[in-house]
Amino acid sequence: MNTNSNTYTIIYASVMVIIVAFLLAFVSSSLKPIQDANVAIDKKSQILASLNIRGLEKSEIESKYDAVIVGDQIIKADGAVVNDGAAKDEAAFVLDSKEVNENNMPLYVANVDGATKYVIPVTGRGLWGGLWGYIALNDDCKTVFGAYMSHESETAGLGALLVETWFQERFLGKNLFKENTDEVALTVVKAGAVKDEAIEVDGLTGATLTTNGIAAMVQEGLQKYIGFINTKTAVQQGACEEVPCCEEQACEKTEE
Repeated sequence: MNTNSNTYTIIYASVMVIIVAFLLAFVSSSLKPIQDANVAIDKKSQILASLNIRGLEKSEIESKYDAVIVGDQIIKADGAVVNDGAAKDEAAFVLDSKEVNENNMPLYVANVDGATKYVIPVTGRGLWGGLWGYIALNDDCKTVFGAYMSHESETAGLGALLVETWFQERFLGKNLFKENTDEVALTVVKAGAVKDEAIEVDGLTGATLTTNGIAAMVQEGLQKYIGFINTKTAVQQGACEEVPCCEEQACEKTEE
């Protein structure tokens, strides 16, 4: 064959494209289990961070997660448990975001130093892209135990500072509600504009739109779980009469 002909060039290029495509597909397939494992470890690290467990070595994350997380539950909006997640990594942990609805809501139940905590995933949008995080509630479901947040593409040195521990720690101890209300009042306000320390978190300087996005993410994300929160609160107060699923939860608490 004439190596200088157009036919040779086309055949040669086609063969090389096929070979390279095959090699890329093979490498991608071979590395997928490792990639999936790394994604899972990163997610577990984020959930642990919301429980104020940070700075672990990669080799420590898996064992610490197994020790702290009691179950990755799937619940309904009213608090009814669809899957108790006792097997771990098989329920909420693998629930695709597209499958999340009022009948499929992820919830992580944790035990930290003998105290029950509930970790709620939240998602939203900042100035340039998506935001996500986890808010950990104390057993009373009225106060924040911890928080973790991250982003896709917020501005470095401004909105991107939401990933910093010092910012996330501003949520610790904050109340979810104002007195005698069941609308989530916890919010993030413009930097330096805090008026109510109980429910307001000081925002990021020079990042008003990202701050607004975080506030919406937290409020809307937690409000979706108001049925679960009301149920747990009623159980704590022994007032289950008119709360859906409350009697079931009260029985579970008694059995524990």
